[in-house]
Amino acid sequence: MFTKGRIIFAIIFIISFIIFMVISYRKDAKNHKVYYKNTAIKVAIYGTIAIIIFVGLRLVTAYLL
Repeated sequence: MFTKGRIIFAIIFIISFIIFMVISYRKDAKNHKVYYKNTAIKVAIYGTIAIIIFVGLRLVTAYLL
C-alpha cells in the first residue's frame, strides 16, 4: 500500500510544512496584534449567540411537534 518512498516523502513534507508554518506565523505575529484585537471576545459572543439560537430552536420544535 505505502512504499518506502511515499513514507519518506510524507515525513519530509510534514516536517517542511510545519517549519514553513512556524516561520510564516512568526513573520505575521506583529500584524496579528494590530488587526485581530479582541477577536477572542467577538468569537465568544458569536458562539454564545449561535448556541442560544440552537437551543431555542430545539426547545421550540420539541414542544410544538
